[in-house]
Amino acid sequence: MSQTDSFALRTDAYRERLRQHLDLCLPAASHYPARLHEAMRYACDGGKRLRALLVYAAGETLGLEAQTLDAPAAAVELIHAYSLVHDDLPAMDDDDLRRGRPTVHKAYDEATAILVGDALQTLAFGTLTRGSGLSPAQKLGMIEALTDASGSCGMVGGQAIDLQSEGKDLSLPELENLHIHKTGALIRACLKLASLAAPSLGHAQAEALDRYGKCIGLAFQIQDDVLDIEGSSAELGKTAGKDSASLKSTYPSVMGLPAAKQRASELFAEANQVLDVFGQPAAALRWLANHIQGRNH
Repeated sequence: MSQTDSFALRTDAYRERLRQHLDLCLPAASHYPARLHEAMRYACDGGKRLRALLVYAAGETLGLEAQTLDAPAAAVELIHAYSLVHDDLPAMDDDDLRRGRPTVHKAYDEATAILVGDALQTLAFGTLTRGSGLSPAQKLGMIEALTDASGSCGMVGGQAIDLQSEGKDLSLPELENLHIHKTGALIRACLKLASLAAPSLGHAQAEALDRYGKCIGLAFQIQDDVLDIEGSSAELGKTAGKDSASLKSTYPSVMGLPAAKQRASELFAEANQVLDVFGQPAAALRWLANHIQGRNH
């Protein structure tokens, strides 16, 4: 069995590690104020766990122990969960369906959803401070990296650009800039968090991981735009056709559907190519790139 195949078999184990760590991080659903804590757990349940898997796969590439990656993997998933809760709010993308279930503001209420997002965001940074096997300097570096990726110069800034761009015809550079911030920044951070957990990492290796993250982040978004056209709500676990209905510029609308698919394929190929500097230890990241490329939701 190849290392690539064995990582495919380990993904369920990594997801279970993440579930257990999130269970420890999140307050008990019965803990006062119970309704808020119950809703926080609801928001964190399910999903592909792609970002956490990127942290673990990068860690394997760098020869790191899984326990040193539990906190950063959980932290990035908490940020991702908060972003989805706020993304779905009526004032933002106004969606009723997420991960095949009612969105948090539908399952609870809008005010609770806002507070859930607030609480998950702060919990993410607290989780990093309690990471096992990490030095204070490593924890501080991770907090800084996650702050940059999730704040106004990263994911939140991308969401602001997205809202300002509704109904406008964006150029391809403008569209890429939007998604480098909104989707790509947090995905790149997954690779950065693993890099910071490595005791010594060469410049070429750090650059390769960052480039891999940038390629995967952009390809992932192009795929999302394609799936919004070709997928169904049942397959996606969220409302299909939402971008078109909201008059948003997407890669298919700007480039055409065939060109968008080709661009995604090129980015996946580049992501695999930049891993050559690691050789066989990068098998886990190669598997993830190929797995993401073949997804249908």
